[in-house]
Amino acid sequence: MSTISIYRTEFLTFSTNGSRPRHKFQRLSLSPFMKMDSKSTEKVPKEESSIKLQTSSIPQLENPRPSNLRFDRLQPSDQELNQDSRLEFGKFVAREAVLDEELWTAAWLRAETHWEDRPGERYVDNFKRKFAEQEFNAIKRRYSGQHGQTYTCVVTVRKEERNVKRTVLKSVVGTLDFSIRHLLHGESFPGEREKHLFCSISRTNLNRYIYVSNLCVAKSARRQSIASNMLYFVIESARSEGVELVYVHVHRNNEPALELYQKIGFEMVEMASSQLLKQQMYLLCYKT
Repeated sequence: MSTISIYRTEFLTFSTNGSRPRHKFQRLSLSPFMKMDSKSTEKVPKEESSIKLQTSSIPQLENPRPSNLRFDRLQPSDQELNQDSRLEFGKFVAREAVLDEELWTAAWLRAETHWEDRPGERYVDNFKRKFAEQEFNAIKRRYSGQHGQTYTCVVTVRKEERNVKRTVLKSVVGTLDFSIRHLLHGESFPGEREKHLFCSISRTNLNRYIYVSNLCVAKSARRQSIASNMLYFVIESARSEGVELVYVHVHRNNEPALELYQKIGFEMVEMASSQLLKQQMYLLCYKT
């Protein structure tokens, strides 16, 4: 992850009624097997916007089998979405993903981020496509509410502009996941399991916390405060849900990410499990 500079945004808004937003859109299903062909990618005209961002090279489907994903689908307007929980900053908006096309784009951004340091590796495009398929299906499973967790996929999209129409693929520039979880009985932080190998989940409001993962920003859209504002969105969501602690794991060698979280107010958890130390991971916590 490249270093992301943080600065005060033009304005921040966050409105919520204390409940999860209701969407007008139904998520669409995706065939489990898809054949990708970069040659079939439709050429998209140059962006008619004051934001100078490069379009991410997201592959299109050849559609050898029926698929409900529409890669020419226009980004819905704010009026169509009717979302209460959203955070506006500059020329972007952070909110929950509502369309399967948004979930697919989020999965592809994660694939590009995962493989961006290995561009010369053989068959890297095939690996990225496979990674994106698996991540898309994983996102859908997380939304099914497995393990009693409340899951949300956050995306950052470009704000509406007059007389400018964008597809979903060209609009989404950042993503992260967060889920509301419960500490195991006897745990003081997530992953403290050496002394509690056989423990049940303690489902009380005091033991709830939010866990953040899969934060990434399109390479062409970095250094525009996108990552930090998605984290602010998570923090405000935690407050509206009455959750006091937000946790995230960061690799100890990922200095840009550590700097980002610490600038926002995350602090290192003093006591870490030996398993985390073996994996060279740090556990950071934000207290709302």
